[in-house]
Amino acid sequence: MTTAIERAFRTDAPRILGAVARTVGDLLIAEDAVQEAFARAVAEASAGREPANPAAWITTVAKRIAVDARRRESTAARAAPMLAAEAARAADRQAEIDMQANEVFTGDERLELILLVCHPEVAEETRVALALRFVCDVPTAQVAEVFLVQEATMAARLTRAKKRIHDSRLRFRAGDDADLAARLPDALTTIYLLYTVGHARADGRLRTAGIELARDAYRLRQQDDEAAGLLALLLLTEARQTTRLSDADEFVTLAEADRSLWNAAMLAEGERLATVALTTAAADGPGRFALQAGIAGLHGLSPTWESTDWPAIARLYDGLVLRWPSAAAQLGRAVARGYSPDVGPEAALAELDAHPELFAGVVAAQALAVRADLLRLAMDARAGEAYERAVDAAQDARVRRFLEKRRDALGA
Repeated sequence: MTTAIERAFRTDAPRILGAVARTVGDLLIAEDAVQEAFARAVAEASAGREPANPAAWITTVAKRIAVDARRRESTAARAAPMLAAEAARAADRQAEIDMQANEVFTGDERLELILLVCHPEVAEETRVALALRFVCDVPTAQVAEVFLVQEATMAARLTRAKKRIHDSRLRFRAGDDADLAARLPDALTTIYLLYTVGHARADGRLRTAGIELARDAYRLRQQDDEAAGLLALLLLTEARQTTRLSDADEFVTLAEADRSLWNAAMLAEGERLATVALTTAAADGPGRFALQAGIAGLHGLSPTWESTDWPAIARLYDGLVLRWPSAAAQLGRAVARGYSPDVGPEAALAELDAHPELFAGVVAAQALAVRADLLRLAMDARAGEAYERAVDAAQDARVRRFLEKRRDALGA
């Protein structure tokens, strides 16, 4: 039989960690404190004193443990004036915690934990790994699978990142608007990549977490067009999730999707937020998430594939490539221009071939698939050979089957 403490560990551990990390501004200390607090809760239960609200009890105890640890650290180095000041701040936090000893655990402070791991000294890939592990409670072995490394390698990488944040003594303070503004762009990118990992792996839990975190970011900074854009993009993407794969677990294209199955409420909210993001952008124009949301919104608004406004989508991609000149943006622009009647597949193909670097990097397989699609649209006899090259480059079995189906359809 599952105990209340076990349920708290399974469902509330990331939120508890976020609350403690927010209090002390240190992931390493917070993680140790939460583990010790759970151990104390188990000991209390064994003695017949199981807390009535384990999540609240563990949060309060963990905060006290963490603040005590920070105080000991600061006291040990009191000879340094800066650390002496930090010790005084830690004492103030302890007093605040004592006054809130009976607080009810209701908040979700995972966003603060992401803002903490979006540290200037931590690489983007490692930030995402930290978010997966500690914000979404994904086991280290599964995080290692996402990044194609051994579990021991990932465990060491996570430990080094936590220690780097700890040793730097650079903290995130929730009330510091300047620090928030500086870290928010990286936090939004981390949330986006978190959702993308869930989308690629058909992991509903990670997708849900990504949307919840995007909502928190938007509530925190409603004046930020990129916060609105990210939430819009995730909602518009999730709205089409039910038609992404067929009953046979094969990819379904937008042209083939049954749009009546798309989530109308998510589409409406996402389109509203995309409009907000695009129309409230800064003087230098919309950001990457606002532009991507606009593209997704135009697809969502179109009642049929045939009525898609490709010229408008191509224009948004023009802006996206200028703002975010990534390989993914360039490939998306090539597709949009290929379908756009004022450009066409031949011109889009020439533009794509003018960027040979796309066919040599990490997106080489996608670039070959886009090239094959453009040749098919142009009714070029080289399309079959192009699909063969794309099939050979594809790593995912589902992608290979999809490309083979397109290749085979050429002779039908």
